[in-house]
Amino acid sequence: MDITLRAIAEPHRREILRLVLSRELSAGDIAARFDVTRSAVSQHLRALENAGLVTVRKDGTRRLYRARPEGLVELRSFLEDFWTDRLWRLKLAAEAEERR
Repeated sequence: MDITLRAIAEPHRREILRLVLSRELSAGDIAARFDVTRSAVSQHLRALENAGLVTVRKDGTRRLYRARPEGLVELRSFLEDFWTDRLWRLKLAAEAEERR
């Protein structure tokens, strides 16, 4: 989960994930949408790939990227457990207050 959090902590990486969530895009298509160097975009893509958040498919000389939502399963589970616990505690506090 730590590598996932580090990967999505960077705003450009979150935007890349949004871009490739519903469609496959080439590295060049992704880079064209940012005001950073292609090298920087390549580094972001590599970080997302290393975190298991995107898949890469080679098509000739092009590398095509698509989001891999299952890479967020562990993080999502943690957050759901966290919020479920917090909401449960809030419910108990509200009920206790109501009884007073």
